[in-house]
Amino acid sequence: MSLARPKNKDLVEIFGYAPDDLTPSVRSLWNLGACPFINKSCSKSNHDSSVVYGTCSVTTTFGDCIICPNRLYEKNYATLRTIAKDAFGDVAEFILFDEYIKRRNECGVFVVALGQNSGKEVKIGRSLSMDWVLAKIENNQLIEYVGVEVQSIDITNNYRDAWYAYKNLNRNTKTITSSEHGMNWDNVHKRLIPQIIRKGVVYSNSNLVKAGLYFVLPDIVYRKLEDIIGVDIPIISNKGSNVLTIHTYDLSPPTIHGQQRTLIDNRKIRVSLDEFSQRFISGPNLPTGDELDEAVKRVLGCF
Repeated sequence: MSLARPKNKDLVEIFGYAPDDLTPSVRSLWNLGACPFINKSCSKSNHDSSVVYGTCSVTTTFGDCIICPNRLYEKNYATLRTIAKDAFGDVAEFILFDEYIKRRNECGVFVVALGQNSGKEVKIGRSLSMDWVLAKIENNQLIEYVGVEVQSIDITNNYRDAWYAYKNLNRNTKTITSSEHGMNWDNVHKRLIPQIIRKGVVYSNSNLVKAGLYFVLPDIVYRKLEDIIGVDIPIISNKGSNVLTIHTYDLSPPTIHGQQRTLIDNRKIRVSLDEFSQRFISGPNLPTGDELDEAVKRVLGCF
């Protein structure tokens, strides 16, 4: 099959695989509306849940980018397992909440993952919901825990026509309609960074948090974040309650049909939460007052 796919705006992964992959085992995920990374129903659907889109990643001008956080949970939550090892060492066994229920009376050392796909999210106050809490349990006692926030990026507009073109794909299809999606980069400073700072402060005030907050996201999104906080933020080596540890990931190159692209562990960055917060407020890329004056004059036609 010779298929002309869009060169610029295209869908990269649907239900975990290339969108033009007609392998029966792959297409069965379309029929099930299932996510192969968490082995549950996909949450990306239309307004009445009659259509499940399953879109994991899309093209951008900066490269292929993950748009669903669940895409970052491949290989049975390998990203969270990496964090558990970094935070608590090799002694504790990483388990999900369902497994913890079965083994709740065992003596030993466990790291129990609490989140939307494992037990439930930890919620405090009126509106603060933690993506993940990794809790170190020793002989049925809570010893310490860390927070983990997992983020991708939202899109603007939609990819509906392109998605249906792939859904209805057959051996006779010649071309695929371009997607109309855009990337909501503004959310990096409007929502993502403030959320990380706010949650990081809460974790830093806990007596049981020794290694602070961990942040998992696509490297492309972190590069947008660097536009705000700067690429020269000081790196620290020690963990601490007031520390933010960032793990960034990329997708491996495209592969043959029937196989998935894998996550590439790109960067591990450990910074002071105070420094991160201060740079968001008054970082090196913050526009000056003179720039604001000139912008107001331009709008008013004053020269």
